[in-house]
Amino acid sequence: MKVVVVESPAKAKTINKYLGSGYEVLASFGHVRDLPAKDGSVRPDEDFAMSWEVDTASRKRLSDIANALKGADGLILATDPDREGEAISWHVLDVLKAKKSIKKDMTVQRVVFNAITKDAVTAAMAKPRDIDMPLVDAYLARRALDYLVGFTLSPILWRKLPGSRSAGRVQSVALRLVSDREAEIEKFKPEEYWSVEAKLAQSGKSFLARLFSVDGKKTDKLDIKTGENAAEIKQLIESGQFNVSSVEKKPTKRNPYAPFTTSSLQQDASSRLGLSPNRTMQIAQRLYEDGLITYMRTDAVQMAPEGISMARSVIGKYFGEEYLPDKPRIYQTKAKNAQEAHEAIRPTDMFKRPENLNLDADQSKLYGLIWRRTLASQMRSAEIDRTTVDIAVNVPGRAVELRAVGSVVIFPGFLKLYGVEVKSDEETEDEDSRELPPLSVGDKPNLQAVDIEQHFTQPPSRYTEASLIKKMEELGIGRPSTYAATLTTLKDRDYVRLEGKALHPEDRGRIVTAFLESFFTRYVEYGFTAGLEEQLDQVSAGEIDYKQVLRDFWKDFTAATTEIKDLRVSEVLDALNDLLASRIFPPKPDGGDPRLCPTCGTGQLSLKLGKFGAFIGCSNYPECKHTMQLSDAASGQSSEAAAGDGILGTDPESGEEVFLKTGRFGPYVQLGDGKEAKRSSIPKGWEAASMTLESALKLLSLPREVGLHPETGLPISAGLGRYGPFILHDGKYANLPDVEEVFTVGLNRAVDLLAQKAAGGFKRGGTAVAAIQTFEHDNGPITVRAGRYGPYVNQGKINATIPKDVQPEAVTLEEAVEWIAARAEATGTKVKKAPAKKAAAKKPAAKKAATKTAAAKATTTKKPATKKAVTKKVAEEDVPF
Repeated sequence: MKVVVVESPAKAKTINKYLGSGYEVLASFGHVRDLPAKDGSVRPDEDFAMSWEVDTASRKRLSDIANALKGADGLILATDPDREGEAISWHVLDVLKAKKSIKKDMTVQRVVFNAITKDAVTAAMAKPRDIDMPLVDAYLARRALDYLVGFTLSPILWRKLPGSRSAGRVQSVALRLVSDREAEIEKFKPEEYWSVEAKLAQSGKSFLARLFSVDGKKTDKLDIKTGENAAEIKQLIESGQFNVSSVEKKPTKRNPYAPFTTSSLQQDASSRLGLSPNRTMQIAQRLYEDGLITYMRTDAVQMAPEGISMARSVIGKYFGEEYLPDKPRIYQTKAKNAQEAHEAIRPTDMFKRPENLNLDADQSKLYGLIWRRTLASQMRSAEIDRTTVDIAVNVPGRAVELRAVGSVVIFPGFLKLYGVEVKSDEETEDEDSRELPPLSVGDKPNLQAVDIEQHFTQPPSRYTEASLIKKMEELGIGRPSTYAATLTTLKDRDYVRLEGKALHPEDRGRIVTAFLESFFTRYVEYGFTAGLEEQLDQVSAGEIDYKQVLRDFWKDFTAATTEIKDLRVSEVLDALNDLLASRIFPPKPDGGDPRLCPTCGTGQLSLKLGKFGAFIGCSNYPECKHTMQLSDAASGQSSEAAAGDGILGTDPESGEEVFLKTGRFGPYVQLGDGKEAKRSSIPKGWEAASMTLESALKLLSLPREVGLHPETGLPISAGLGRYGPFILHDGKYANLPDVEEVFTVGLNRAVDLLAQKAAGGFKRGGTAVAAIQTFEHDNGPITVRAGRYGPYVNQGKINATIPKDVQPEAVTLEEAVEWIAARAEATGTKVKKAPAKKAAAKKPAAKKAATKTAAAKATTTKKPATKKAVTKKVAEEDVPF
């Protein structure tokens, strides 16, 4: 018998069926050990020796593997076919050797398969190899670099910039991209220009022609600066006669896109499906484990020959032979060293159409995107006739020329299945998408109207998650497999926020970027980070020693950190004040001193650091307590936003005064004085200048009790939180669409919203289930709950996913107990017995107190991220905290 080690239990179960009784397949559940989050895990003084730590759950899994090996004659390491998979195999083998579980005569083999199908697994077993140590060395180098940067820079940030969370080798450079784009937007000066467009008609069909030249000089987009100039040209066109001077027809082809890589899948899923990179990878992982697609972490665009052959067969069957090119399309990877898996992301069986599979909504959308992209990549090019028509406007003494451009799709080719890339928001309508009437030289179209329109140049668009990933890939920053984790880290650290699809840097993120640019310039340079990635690629190719890369990096890096450690916080603040001056102290329209305190009139404003981060304060503190957020200063609203405390009136119930105040986090209202005074931030969309006593008292009354839930008897409350208005019941939140509704929402509406939220979590195969089952059990109640990515059962701190073929409402107590026990064993968690009569003791709690507690949690508790027990790969850009 041979023991096979894979990463996830889902893979283990499937592969066991393929291999038969001669094999025992066990799961490692991702990485089995990691560098402990403490000093000394990587020791440069000992030639970068590393200390690894096995967590409790992994210790049990490794023991299971070791026990299985006692009666085995071979070990097969079959973890994923990328650098992380290679590292997991190395870790597992290293631990087993230390346990002396590998016998002298035992064969140890490494196999990789790009898809979880019987053919792929069988073929891989026939071609075993040794562990690829250069690939492992590249992993060790990245892990050591990320640890050294994180554990060296982060403590410096904590001391020099209170409120900052962490820094990272790739994370900080990605943050700089977002911050630099924001600075470009702030510095941008809009420029006025005018467009001139004529609406003409020929043979009864209208078409548009834009101004192309005046008096023989071509007019560019920004050439017409004023309305007077545009009106003059309009008058010329209206007074002229029109004659088609040239018609050029040019056949063109639009070639299909290559099959998906990790990066391009994340980008297209974001722009076409609205999925975040992190969510995309979660869905892709599930599709891979279900055997529907090939491995989803890859730099490669080429397909295996059998994949190309299958794609051509499917195209011929469903679309016809005319959509097949004469020869298969062969794509080449542009990456200098594509070190992930060796094939593009594609369906394992392209005859499985998306609409014929029993998938949930998101899985169906992503599988459909991959299916269409794969087939389109092997289809014929689209054939398009592009027509350019120049039209002379005959005006005595002047020469004006118009140009009309249009196109006709002669043969759709791949466009029949996979349209053109989604345009970004700032792109205007493409002239090529217009269709022109038949036109010939000498034709005299009729003028219907001339339109002139004022425009202003627009600043560059903020990055979306998709465009940031594209930019990072272009610059060679990080690896595609870690982009999703990097973006998640930036959001979790409150360095950036998503508004719609746009990434906005938070003040905290911009301060960190400015600090690193001032004192660690080299390490946030795009070229340096990309150059380091190239060196790491050379390590994975076996061309250079990974420890030499670490030695060279550490020599310069430790010198830079030693120098900054001796700087006082005041020196850091002086540097940041100068660097951010144009942002936080913009020039005043009247030419006054932008740093003059608007409250006391004598102090100077400057950047300050507090327990919760950076803010702007007055030099006359504590006599003057003027403070404001950086964002208020940047918008030029500092004087109005911080005009000092104001009394809105007196609360008729308590007799205490109600104040309107401005703090470092923006305007707020306060009832009474003292540290324990009740406060409420002014919600987004409300103007501080328009606040009245009535509106302030409404805010201060939150959270308010809506009523008791008719099924549970527990209170439902409405309140305002970090992410806007919400209702809360039994620890579960549902968003309210409008701030005003937090004051008016009734019990029926609240129950309906909570039911909708619960139903949204039960989507599987298109079925929505709103009910939550509860079972009584000796170890505490077991409930069926709605999770973001599917239903699960819960008991205490243990969550177990409900199998895909089981409907949530059909779950039995016996099944739930079995799943929870299996999950507890897999994670090494003990099922604690519920204390006797504890539930009864809690029941008499006052309604008001319960509401208050729930609301307090709402303002302090972050929404927990959904974890999946299948894998726990450590992202290369993982920061230590």
